[in-house]
Formats: sequence, C-alpha cells, structure tokens
Amino acid sequence: MTESPDVLDCRGQRCPLPVIALARRVPTVPVGAVVRVLADDPAAANDIPAWCRLRGQEFLGAVEADDATGFDVRRVI
Repeated sequence: MTESPDVLDCRGQRCPLPVIALARRVPTVPVGAVVRVLADDPAAANDIPAWCRLRGQEFLGAVEADDATGFDVRRVI
C-alpha cells in the first residue's frame, strides 16, 4: 500500500515562494516520505526539480491536479 503524499498547497504563490515552502516542509517529514507541492506558477515546473537536484532530494514527477500541478518530491536526506 502506498502512503498518500503530504500536500503543500502553494496555489496563488509566485516564485520563489513554492520552493521556500518546500524547503521548510521537507525537514518536517520522515526520510522516504513524499511531499506534493500544488502550484499554479509556471516557474515551479523548473524551480522544484532544480531545488531537488541542488538539495539531494528526489523529484518524482508532476501530476495534474484540478487547477494546479502537483510536484512530488521524496525526502532522501
């Protein structure tokens, strides 16, 4: 059974706020947990994967949600 991601709703926030919110949330979840960032800022599609590369976290991909895109990030360290 797959655990549901921890959802971080950043709809309506512009760059760099979704990445800042992600950076604050990741340390609060257990290693191996997934955080889904809901964002409607087009910059998030580049910013979130780039943040994952720089911070050693795993970018799992994007999923379409109602009025936003969900960006899934797994905490690695």
